[in-house]
Amino acid sequence: MNSEVLKVVKFGGSSLADAAQFRKVADIVRAEESRRYVVPSAPGKRFSADDKVTDLLYRCYEMASKGEDIDEVFSIITKRYDGIIADLGLEGYSLEDEYTYIRGSVIHKAGRDYVASRGEYLNGKILAEFLGYDFIDAAEVIFFREDGKFDAERTNEAMAARLAKHERAVIPGFYGAMPNDTIKTFSRGGSDITGSIVARAVQCDLYENWTDVSGFLMADPRIVKDPKVIDTITYHELRELSYMGATVLHEDAIFPVRVAGIPINIKNTNHPEDKGTMIVPSADISASEDIITGIAGKKGFSVITLEKDMMNSEVGFGRRVLEVLENEEISFEHLPSGIDTMSVILNTHAIENRKDDLVNKLCRRVKPDSITINDDLALIAVVGRRMVSAKGVAAKLLNAIAEADVNVRMIDQGSSELNIIIAVESSDFEKAMQAIYSGFVK
Repeated sequence: MNSEVLKVVKFGGSSLADAAQFRKVADIVRAEESRRYVVPSAPGKRFSADDKVTDLLYRCYEMASKGEDIDEVFSIITKRYDGIIADLGLEGYSLEDEYTYIRGSVIHKAGRDYVASRGEYLNGKILAEFLGYDFIDAAEVIFFREDGKFDAERTNEAMAARLAKHERAVIPGFYGAMPNDTIKTFSRGGSDITGSIVARAVQCDLYENWTDVSGFLMADPRIVKDPKVIDTITYHELRELSYMGATVLHEDAIFPVRVAGIPINIKNTNHPEDKGTMIVPSADISASEDIITGIAGKKGFSVITLEKDMMNSEVGFGRRVLEVLENEEISFEHLPSGIDTMSVILNTHAIENRKDDLVNKLCRRVKPDSITINDDLALIAVVGRRMVSAKGVAAKLLNAIAEADVNVRMIDQGSSELNIIIAVESSDFEKAMQAIYSGFVK
């Protein structure tokens, strides 16, 4: 990379929902010469009752797999794109050949991932035409292995080599290719990952992720009223919050840029003047006035509690418990334990319809005095790099929750002191989130 500033910019579905949004995106890209590589999502909702194009494509796939006629739904998709093309004044530009090929592929039961990926593919074609940028099909530069896992190093090498030949380019998000050349997608929201992959490949100075919010909020605005925007957050803090349900950025999007030490700027397409949130490799502990950086949580957890006298002196007890879970291909979230008790917190979905079998296997393997499974738990993560240097954080947290008349079922603080995890009844989840935010945020 040369000495000039270089930025990779990714735009979400709401940022590219219609022609008016396309114009905003174009204005943003053209405002700085440094914005040379653009990663678009598929068109999102234009209004609350609208459909995302990706959801319509999934519907086409399901209908075709049942032998149903897809023409009505497919027509909604093509009209959406044709409307954008017409409103942008792209005279003489047409996607008719692409529509014909995609429709035929859907009818002949092309893979689900292929069908879903066409939203980004078509949006990328239009955006490249409108900007006057080169178009690069992500299937030619993003690769997965035979086992379906992302091949980071092969992708980085191929992406870097290809982009070195293009001064400016649009690379659609969300998908890549398997070794047999079939299309493979990341999980929903995977365009964030594509943007991060491109950023790493070109070793850019900044990865801008444009969405419909002015940065990363300290808490879910559906639960906490008017939460503050986070000015600066570290990769590690973001990873903790994303895993616990914060959804501004796909959690896997952190890794490619983290490897390269590239900062991410979360920005608002509708308010480009807002500075947004900077996501950085590390940050000064004194850079924020708040002790905590953010709060996130989610419902849907269960706790298995095993009791056995003298458990602490029984060598290998914990290993055998985890071995049972491993054999059942069940991952665990946390392991709060006492002298004669061991608790394992799991995703409830992972043990649905198999609780009795799991209990029997645990009983045979470790012979506990008692074993119980309780559902309807919610986990809340309180995250902040300043927590390590602040006294009384746990006490302040528990006091805030107690004043809200919420019972804490579990508390777990890692040795890094970056976060504290608590478990509460699902019915108390929203009340606990509100109480924690009020207790910590000025």
